[in-house]
Amino acid sequence: MSGFGMDNLKSEGRFSRESIVKAIDHTLLKPDASEEQIAKLCDEAIEYGFASVCVNPCYIESVAKRLAKSEVKPCCVIGFPLGATLREVKAFEAKSCVMLGAKEVDMVINNSALKSGAWELVLSDIKAVSEAVFGRACLKVIIETSLLTDDEKIKACLCAKDAGADFVKTSTGFLGGGATAHDVRLMRSTVGEKMGVKASGGIRDYAAAVEMLKAGANRLGTSSGVAIAKML
Repeated sequence: MSGFGMDNLKSEGRFSRESIVKAIDHTLLKPDASEEQIAKLCDEAIEYGFASVCVNPCYIESVAKRLAKSEVKPCCVIGFPLGATLREVKAFEAKSCVMLGAKEVDMVINNSALKSGAWELVLSDIKAVSEAVFGRACLKVIIETSLLTDDEKIKACLCAKDAGADFVKTSTGFLGGGATAHDVRLMRSTVGEKMGVKASGGIRDYAAAVEMLKAGANRLGTSSGVAIAKML
């Protein structure tokens, strides 16, 4: 994969409406999300033309079916939200979700291994998922930036890149820390232009969306996609 829409800026320095909505992963990951809410999420994504619908694995099959005739990608999270499951479990979960229709998977990095400096384990954890979905789904790696030093963020991004991931992602949004322009710029400068950067967590309005896109993100994970689209 390459490019990731990094030429979406207008000449006057503003993002077009289309470039913003097509960057949004319309997300609902709350543990009490109902089938009705998930169905509505899909319908909204189709209506506004978002990039994907991101849900927990238990809903990926129904989401894939509901989005089947649209250009919106079915996406689900893996090892969410702590990233503390075994790599074999993450790989199995990812493979199973792809079989049920997922076109994108957002996996949580092994934060415990990362904070312990066990970089080979971090790398093998991502590789297991990368190999499980290779050629069938886009892989985004959530590095949970709020837990990390800048040096750890850089190393985590390089692990994701070396493991064959397509994107790095700022956060789950479940641990209090969200996306910052600083982190997005750091991640973009680390992975280069051929890999994607997804900003996620705390993106609730147009200003925040544009700030992240200007910093180098080309995907936005948010539950406020409709509100943002209505501001455009």
